[in-house]
Amino acid sequence: MMSMLEGLKYTAISSPLHRLDPRPKSFMVLTLFLATVLYSELIPLVLVMLIQIPLLAVAKVVGQWLRTLRGAAVFSVFIFATNLLANYIYQEQKLTASIIVSSLAMTTRFLALITAFSVFFLTTSPDKLSLTLQKAGLPYELCFAFITAIRFVPVLAEEAQTIMDAQKSRGLELEKGTFVRRIRNYLPILLPLIINSIRRSLELAEAMESRAFGAVKVRTDLYELRLTKQDYLVFALTLVSLSVILYLRFFM
Repeated sequence: MMSMLEGLKYTAISSPLHRLDPRPKSFMVLTLFLATVLYSELIPLVLVMLIQIPLLAVAKVVGQWLRTLRGAAVFSVFIFATNLLANYIYQEQKLTASIIVSSLAMTTRFLALITAFSVFFLTTSPDKLSLTLQKAGLPYELCFAFITAIRFVPVLAEEAQTIMDAQKSRGLELEKGTFVRRIRNYLPILLPLIINSIRRSLELAEAMESRAFGAVKVRTDLYELRLTKQDYLVFALTLVSLSVILYLRFFM
């Protein structure tokens, strides 16, 4: 499940999607997000899922996306089983094809949402994302906290996996025993992870103080975001796609 956080880790690759400004990219991802929320049928959700695969191929991050889906497999099975059981009980304990299709649709919706966020975070530099949030009018302190959290989520996931491997090599069994026993077995993993996180946060605070963080009210940035013709084209195509999505959902 730790590999599911691969979708939040930026991958520095030269591709058209990486060079795209975060503003049209975020508009595109929000449109995909809206499509997955508006539609509950299986076929439209599968289409939304398939539309995003060429974007991943253009961005050259298909491998990272597949690792994210592999990490989300447990949650996908849980969502499918929960919807299947709930619909089965609701429809007087009758298992029909519509119940199975509906459960598959909810699972596909979850995977489509993960894919949409992977498209954005795998191809968007945290520095550019911070500039985008600042241009949106958010305080720099809030942008810094948000970007720092995004940066550290994959780092913590990798560190947790390292601690798990180290504890397994010492004889810790995580997959055996009762449910309560498994929870107790995770304590030798959570404690060093929490301690390392606190130590890392203290080091970050000292680094911020040494660089006089917050001393200057009006900040300047080394880079400036500028929209290109490619960005305006993506804006226009996304706007047309959004219009089609809304028209098909509410008028057809």
